[in-house]
Amino acid sequence: MELLLANIGLGILGIGAGLLGGVIGFGTTIILMPPLVYLYGSLLTIPIIAITATIANLSRVLIWWRSIDWKVCAIYSATAIPAVILGANTLVLLNQSIIELILGVFLLALIPIRRWMRSKNMTVQLWQMAIVGAGIGYLTGIVATTGAINTPFFLAFGLTKGAYLGTEAASSLSIFITKGIVFHQLGVIDMTAITQGIYLGLCVFGGSLLSKRIVLKMPEERFVILMEWVIAISGISILMMSVLS
Repeated sequence: MELLLANIGLGILGIGAGLLGGVIGFGTTIILMPPLVYLYGSLLTIPIIAITATIANLSRVLIWWRSIDWKVCAIYSATAIPAVILGANTLVLLNQSIIELILGVFLLALIPIRRWMRSKNMTVQLWQMAIVGAGIGYLTGIVATTGAINTPFFLAFGLTKGAYLGTEAASSLSIFITKGIVFHQLGVIDMTAITQGIYLGLCVFGGSLLSKRIVLKMPEERFVILMEWVIAISGISILMMSVLS
């Protein structure tokens, strides 16, 4: 009975997380991670998150299909896929708390970095997305979530709102599919991870479907400010997890 109530609560949380992720492109896994770690432990949480994120990104791809920049996806994924394989295979060799500490600090630093880049009118070129893909792909293989790190680079390329949401989701989708395959080969994924990941993924999908109307009506400046707030909350949350773990 307790497990049933916990799953109902997770489902409701998943819908809310899907709505938030559908509006700003990330934040879904940050919201779901604490209760999943509490219920299933940190090791099983990583493949559950990978499956959930796969479905979440697929939903955003379907919603914003016509706005996606497929050239960016191709360049990003070409380096991200081998990098995530390397990251997933080195996961067991690294201290997770130290990684989360570095990631949390980096996320908080992204806000002033993005503002500085914007003040200098700095942009990211298409070929530079390959470097971004390699770095974020490797990090995604190691930690449960890195979605917020993509944000300043995709924005600096000139993508915003639907184009940003769809392109970032399509690019990340290749990472999470690869990550799931690698985890399966390493024997990390079991039926609990599969069923829980699919269940939460479908809940997130439902939340994502509610987000499109909000995004279309939201002014671009408010859209960017909302992303900065969630980046800050994400960074603080990851730092807290690194200290408590």
